[in-house]
Amino acid sequence: MKTLVAFLLGTALVALPTTMMAQEKGGVINVATIGEPPTLDPMSSTADLVGIVTQHIFETLYTFDKTWNVTPLLAESLPEISADGKTYTIKLRTGIKFHDNSDMTSEDVVASLTRWTKIASRGKQAVGFIEAVAAVDPATIKITLKQPYAPLTSLLAFNNSAAIIIPSEKQDEPMKDFIGTGPYMLKERKADQYIQLVRFDGYKSRDGESDGYGGARHQYLDEIRFVPVPDPNTRVEAAVSGQYDYVDSIPVESFDKLKASTASQPIILKPFGYPVFVFNTKEGIAKNIEVRKAIRQALSMEDMMAAAFGSADFYTLDGDIYPEAYSWHTDAGVEGNYNVAKPEEAAEALKKAGYNGEPLRILTSRQYEFHYKMAQVAVEYLKLAGFTVDMQVVDWATLTQRRADPKLWDIYITHSPFLPEPALIGSLSTSSPGWWDTPARKAAVDAFTSEVDPAKRVELWANVQKAIYDDAPFMKIGDFNAVSAESTKLEGVDPAPWPYFWNASIKK
Repeated sequence: MKTLVAFLLGTALVALPTTMMAQEKGGVINVATIGEPPTLDPMSSTADLVGIVTQHIFETLYTFDKTWNVTPLLAESLPEISADGKTYTIKLRTGIKFHDNSDMTSEDVVASLTRWTKIASRGKQAVGFIEAVAAVDPATIKITLKQPYAPLTSLLAFNNSAAIIIPSEKQDEPMKDFIGTGPYMLKERKADQYIQLVRFDGYKSRDGESDGYGGARHQYLDEIRFVPVPDPNTRVEAAVSGQYDYVDSIPVESFDKLKASTASQPIILKPFGYPVFVFNTKEGIAKNIEVRKAIRQALSMEDMMAAAFGSADFYTLDGDIYPEAYSWHTDAGVEGNYNVAKPEEAAEALKKAGYNGEPLRILTSRQYEFHYKMAQVAVEYLKLAGFTVDMQVVDWATLTQRRADPKLWDIYITHSPFLPEPALIGSLSTSSPGWWDTPARKAAVDAFTSEVDPAKRVELWANVQKAIYDDAPFMKIGDFNAVSAESTKLEGVDPAPWPYFWNASIKK
């Protein structure tokens, strides 16, 4: 039987042997990231970079264990769900302190979840199903739904567009005070230089063993510094030389070079996820579905993946949103709509769609070098189809800001890990940049999210994938493996799509 989480086959939150029982506290690590995060408010952003940094500062009611099951974090236990699936009673852990040393109560949780439903794309995705969020007593909240909503606990567990819990009096938008309950707290942020986190001595870890993002969170390190290193080649050389303790997002062609290093070693997540071209369905030329389909018809996913990742050891051509190892796997809608690579036929379709030579604006970044390489190949195929292409290469923080304005772009290039719950896919939300909002989307997604029977949900996911191919709100390019680098002096860091550094320590 297929497992719901193909990470178990290689991309898992790998359960490495833990020999840290006698660890001493101390030390500072430097983590090289792909750039400066656009914000430190994880409610307001779906950027992985934001989640990587802020998961150390803020916490959610739930998170994911090493097998990608939802597990309690600030909640005492999994929710008590009524027989009709419409009432979630959530007990809270007691004795939890915020970084300002105030106590977390149900008042803070209710205020935070209310903010989440107003500003977070995933909160907006859920709010239509929520009747009320209320405090029962200081250590209990109740969420009442209008109808059953199966993804709720997964949405409450996710670390970007995240339902973080912050003090009730610190609910400003935009966020002014970055005060959470996490094991590390913000000490200083110098734009384009570093984000400095220091140990929060008032932190209350869960008991027991560490378990993926769940379980015990140990604070062995005194300090974690996240340093933006936008140039991929600079990240490679820094990893080889041991300049940083951890280096995120290494170009895969540098894998052998890293293996030969004595200072660092590569970490590979296989398969990690998929690159995706997201269309602006709200404004501009990509608002026309026939234009979107012509773009898809023109492109060679095979050539884009080869340009981005080189060796087939690091990628797979696959139009199914989830690979075969996942129980969510389906080929619905894929045939005839993936890796078509027929720009001449696309040109004919483009004429019928009424295209008049308007610039097709593609937003991409070189901080994820594979995004840029795919864009270069796409531009050539699109030109053959008759498009006038305006490829805009910006830093990642600028891209995440521009994509929020539908007047500024037609396609932006991003990527996603394979998520344990399909409802977490950002583009399924009508408020996510791309703004996919059609009757077909509503019918398929609402049926999927309101069904609680796991077997029936698998069947209904096939309808969602078919709607994705029918409406073309985004294009999956293929599956890829991700490479990062870890210093030989660093231990306790388990491979994960959003690397975390509680439990990390420096070898003495």
